[in-house]
Amino acid sequence: MKPYSIDLREKIVSAYEKGDTSIRGVAVQFGIAKSYVQKLIRQKRLEGHLEPKKQGGAMKGKLDDYGSELAEMVQSYPDLTLLEYCEYFGEKYNIWVCASVMCCALQKQELTRKKRLYVAAKRKQKESKN
Repeated sequence: MKPYSIDLREKIVSAYEKGDTSIRGVAVQFGIAKSYVQKLIRQKRLEGHLEPKKQGGAMKGKLDDYGSELAEMVQSYPDLTLLEYCEYFGEKYNIWVCASVMCCALQKQELTRKKRLYVAAKRKQKESKN
């Protein structure tokens, strides 16, 4: 959702500052939440402007900065379970996470940990050698 325009924000604050209505009255008049009017008044008083602040942004995961370490771990130990990965990572890097966090981090890095694929590939390699 786009932020309200600065013009509208100024109209809201000026309507309240005229003094003939309450915060609730301004909110009803403009069809917005009472808390939004309070936020605008506070912002004008503290910061001196009504420009919108930066919106959103993705939340950063606990393991986002460890992409190469995760890839190395999965390559070195492809048959470990998620819990074993968590223990290994905690012992090696002193960052303790639960299995769901580890799973999300591996998915973000597009690292597979499916044992069946690894075992099947190993079996094919052995059969081709014979």
